[in-house]
Amino acid sequence: LTIIEKYQGGPVGVNTLAAALAEEADAIEEIYEPFLMQIGFLNRTPRGRVATQLAYEHFGITPNRRQSSLF
Repeated sequence: LTIIEKYQGGPVGVNTLAAALAEEADAIEEIYEPFLMQIGFLNRTPRGRVATQLAYEHFGITPNRRQSSLF
């Protein structure tokens, strides 16, 4: 939800995300990211982490024009 609300769906780097969440980057990469990717809410790209269409649908948020081009 942070990627959607603060970073317009991404892409966002892991260190930036870690700072926004007050978490260690390692914890994000080893704990949260695998789960979110497994359930289809997050994609890792060369430019950073990106919220998926499924994540938007789950939270009932409509992506803006820029975000929808990422899918």
